[in-house]
Amino acid sequence: MASLGASLGQSALHRTLCEAVRVTALFLAFTACLPRCTECAKPSNIVLIVTDDQDVQLGGLTPMKKTKALIGDAGVIFSNAFTVTPLCCPSRSSILTGKYPHNHEVRNNSLSGNCSSPAWQKDSESLAFPVFLSKQGYQTFFGGKYLNQYGKKEAGDVDHVPPGWDQWNALVGNSVYYNYTLSVNGKEEKHGDDYSKDYLTDLILNRSLHFLDDRSPQHPFFIMLSPPAPHSPWTPAPQYEKAFSDVKAPRDGSFNKAGKDKHWLLRQPSNPMPESSVNYLDDAYRKRWQTLLSVDDMVEVLVKKLDELKELNNTYIFLMSDNGYHTGQFSLPIDKRQLYEFDIRIPLMVRGPGVQANQSLPAPVLNIDLAPTILDIAGLNLTELNMDGQSFLPQMAPSLRNGTIRSFFLVEHTGEGYESEDPACPKLGPGLANCFPDCTCEDAFNNTYACVRTLADCNLQYCEFADSESFVEVYNMTSDPHQLENIVKKVDPALLQTMNQRLIKLQSCVGSSCRDNSRR
Repeated sequence: MASLGASLGQSALHRTLCEAVRVTALFLAFTACLPRCTECAKPSNIVLIVTDDQDVQLGGLTPMKKTKALIGDAGVIFSNAFTVTPLCCPSRSSILTGKYPHNHEVRNNSLSGNCSSPAWQKDSESLAFPVFLSKQGYQTFFGGKYLNQYGKKEAGDVDHVPPGWDQWNALVGNSVYYNYTLSVNGKEEKHGDDYSKDYLTDLILNRSLHFLDDRSPQHPFFIMLSPPAPHSPWTPAPQYEKAFSDVKAPRDGSFNKAGKDKHWLLRQPSNPMPESSVNYLDDAYRKRWQTLLSVDDMVEVLVKKLDELKELNNTYIFLMSDNGYHTGQFSLPIDKRQLYEFDIRIPLMVRGPGVQANQSLPAPVLNIDLAPTILDIAGLNLTELNMDGQSFLPQMAPSLRNGTIRSFFLVEHTGEGYESEDPACPKLGPGLANCFPDCTCEDAFNNTYACVRTLADCNLQYCEFADSESFVEVYNMTSDPHQLENIVKKVDPALLQTMNQRLIKLQSCVGSSCRDNSRR
C-alpha cells in the first residue's frame, strides 16, 4: 500500500510539474509575442502630398506616371474629387480644418482676407487636424508651402510654428522653387539657386527622409509635403527643362470659347484670344508638366523609403491638389478662381491598409473631407469634432467602416479686386485683379459666388453671384460637361427654387448640418 501511495504521489507530482512547465512555456511565448502585437496595434502612418494648382480636367496628372502606378493603381482614384473653393489659401485652410470657407473665414490669399492672419492662428489653426494627431501620439513633419501669407512679419514672422508639428520646414509666402526663405522650427533659413541644395521640391523630400530615419519606430508618423509644383513661376528641375517640348494646352471643350451667357467677368475677355496669350498659356502648360516630374520622383522615392523601413503596408499615402486650373478655357489665359469644372475638380488618389488596388470611385469627395478622414484613420471619435466634412475612409476601405455619400455640396468664392484701376486694364475701371496686358482679368469683386453641385439625383450645377446683376448660372453636366450653355432660362422654375433653397441652407451650415444631405 505504501508503495502504491508513493507511486500515486510521484504521478501527481509529475503532472504538477508538467502543468507548471506548460504554463511557463505559454507565458514565455505570450511575453515573447508582446513586442510584435504592440507593433501590430500601432495606428497607421499617414503621408499627405498637396500639390499647388494641379488640375485634373486638362491632363494635369498625365506627367505623373510613377505616381499613378504607385498610389492610384495600388489603391483608389476618386473620379469626383472637388475643392470647396478654387483658391490656394482658402482651400488649404479647408484642408487643415475640415471646414467650408464661410466657417474658417479665410476669404482670399491676403492678410486682410484672413490668410494666416493672427485671427486665423488664434482660432482655426488651433483646431487644425495636426493638433489632434499630435495628441494621439503621432510624430509630425511638415515641408513646403503652408499658407500664402505664412511667415510675413504681420503674421507672426518665421518664429510662428503652428501647433501640432514636431518638425517644421515651411516656405515663407507663396510658391517658388529657388531663392526663398524657410521657417525651420521657428528659425529663418535662406536659400539660393543651387539645384543640388535649394530646389524646394527635392529639399522637402530629403528632409522628410531624414525625419523617417530619426523617428521613433514605436509611434506612428504623419508627413505633409506641399511642393510648389505646378504653381508659377513654373521652374523645372534642370534635368526636365526640355521635357514635353511639343506639348500644347488642350484645344477641346471650352478652350478659346466666348463666355456670352456667363457672369460679367467672363463676358470681358477678347475672343478669340490674342496669339500672344495663346503662346503664353502654351508655354505655361508645358512648364507646369515639367515641374510635376519632380513631384513624380518624390512619390517614387518616398514609397521606396517606406518599403525599406517595412512601413509601406501600414501607411496611407494621399496625393491631392488645393484647386484646379485653366489654360485658355472661355478665353481666360491662366488662373483658377472660377466656378467651372476645370477649376474646382482636383486630383485625389490614396493607397493604404484596407484599400483594394485598382479602384476608381465615383462618390463625391471634397477637400474638407481630408481632415476627418485622416483623423478617422488615427482612431479619433469624429462626433466630437466640429468639422463640416466627413470621412471617406468607408468609401475607399468599406471593410473598415460604414459610411454615407453626400447628395450635394457647396462651392464658394469671394472675389478680389483693387480699389483703383488696374494699370493693365484701365478701361474696365476699379474692382478687378489678376489682369493681363490684353485686358483679360481673372478676378473681380463681382466674381463672388456660391454654387450647389449635385451628382446623386441629377448631374447639375447651380450658382448665384453676389454682383450687381444677381447673376445665376445653371449647367446640365450630363449633356453639357464643358458648361458651354447656361440653361437658367430653360429649366423648370421649381428646380431653380429647390436648388436655391439648398444653397441657402449650405451657405449657413455648420458641422453636422453640412452633412445631413447624405445618403447610405
